[in-house]
Amino acid sequence: MYIKSPAQHIHENSLKPEDRRSVKRRHLIYYLRVWRTKDNTPLGQVVDINSQGLMLIGEKPIPTGEELDLKIHLPDEGEEIKFLNFKAICRWSSKDINTAFYDSGCEFVDQSDDKIEQLQKLIEEYGFSD
Repeated sequence: MYIKSPAQHIHENSLKPEDRRSVKRRHLIYYLRVWRTKDNTPLGQVVDINSQGLMLIGEKPIPTGEELDLKIHLPDEGEEIKFLNFKAICRWSSKDINTAFYDSGCEFVDQSDDKIEQLQKLIEEYGFSD
């Protein structure tokens, strides 16, 4: 699967001040797969993530404004299969530079302390060092 480089994504300077991210996006050392929880449909793979949301790349667009119950399959570190479940809203979706794919930006809805801690652990464990 082709994933564009960070420089090919929308430049933050071209966004309105209220649309700019306040938390740095992190790329992960794994291509973590994302599924729709209700029907176990694969949506794509995580491109980048932070405590407020993620961008994923997939074969189909996600309708803007759609509320999603999602799960990320975490890397196998033993016999136990682990998932991180979360709720998100798709804020945008557009064709990738490789027109066979779509990029979608999702904002996390469940901002409980437990979910934030799980996301921080995922980012610390699987994020590229800066």
